[in-house]
Amino acid sequence: MNRSHILCDRLTRSVAILCVPDPRMEKERAPVDDVARLLKESWTLVEEHRDRLSEHFYARLFLLDPELRSLFPAQMAGQGDRLLEAIITAAHTVDDPEGFDEFLRSLGRDHRKYHVEATHYETMGVALLDALRSTAGDGWNLTFDQAWRDAYAAISGKMLAGAAADDNPPFWHAEVLTHARYGPDTAVLTVRALQHPLRWQAGQYVSIEAPRYHPRVWRTYSVANAPNDENVLEFHVRTPPGAGWLSGALVRRVKPGDLLRLAAPMGSMTLDRASDRDILCVAGGVGLAPVKALVEELAGYNRTRWVHVFYGARTPLDLYGLAGLQEMVARHPWLSVTPACSADTGFDGELGDISEVVGRYGPWTAHDCYVSGAAPMVRATLRVLSGDEVPAERTRYDTYGDL
Repeated sequence: MNRSHILCDRLTRSVAILCVPDPRMEKERAPVDDVARLLKESWTLVEEHRDRLSEHFYARLFLLDPELRSLFPAQMAGQGDRLLEAIITAAHTVDDPEGFDEFLRSLGRDHRKYHVEATHYETMGVALLDALRSTAGDGWNLTFDQAWRDAYAAISGKMLAGAAADDNPPFWHAEVLTHARYGPDTAVLTVRALQHPLRWQAGQYVSIEAPRYHPRVWRTYSVANAPNDENVLEFHVRTPPGAGWLSGALVRRVKPGDLLRLAAPMGSMTLDRASDRDILCVAGGVGLAPVKALVEELAGYNRTRWVHVFYGARTPLDLYGLAGLQEMVARHPWLSVTPACSADTGFDGELGDISEVVGRYGPWTAHDCYVSGAAPMVRATLRVLSGDEVPAERTRYDTYGDL
């Protein structure tokens, strides 16, 4: 079974549990396994036609309520992919209904930045069902239809509850303080959230909008520093060929004094302070951002846990954060950093993909493990950790991609 099917199993099972009421209240509902099966079977009818599904969904949505178009970017390219990625992220986040419940509540809080209201959820539900029916064609039936109605009702209900319980603003205005380029495609910038305190945990990410350059385009970036009283956040951004517009603007156009918007923090790649196990951190490219934040937080209280950071990139130029890590090593005897390059045989350090390097130094069975980087690198590292029989509950990870 490949990774996408595993994620689908976890997602549909979790959604199904949320969809089925207490049997004491409604005994005629299908069992959880039946609902999960219906969602999974019906999805196979449309998963190879995602572009058509997305196009039909948005066309129907804007026909039902033309005013909703103003909530979306001027250019809709890739919007459907982001929607599907959010579903996959949900599957990554949970192993149980309670975890899925919290993810949906967080998603509801996050969607406040789009000015989404309760009536909009109803309209989107109608558009989604219509798109599913149209894309699936003759294979669709009333049983599938009801399963998706129940699933969407459960999901939207949890999201609305999360939004209603949030006392924070829909987003924070933030001023760019510093902006430094590292090579042609990487930048490190710091911003200060204005007016309201922004509370985050090391390892979390936030959505960013640059309204001056690309209004209504939001993208997630990991916070690269530990929480502080100054409301200052650091971000590491890379924009290789084919990257999204927002990353390009943050690297090449944004300058000190510009105003950005930040949405509420999300993500669960956070430290387990109750653990006394040593820590392994693996970072690839700008995946260094959350790892750097974790190390900074540990620097505030750690005295007993060894922390091993493996930092990989293609070339030495891409190891833009190495000097800063080495400065931290000089201050903290419990910290070690192992850099590696995969495309420069003259590099004075470890050679090869960072996942391979991590494997050479294992096993890591007794560690808490944190992995951050591009999806292929994260998958390869997780395979190494699985080979070392690291328990799944001791591994937390985050992936980035260019949308």
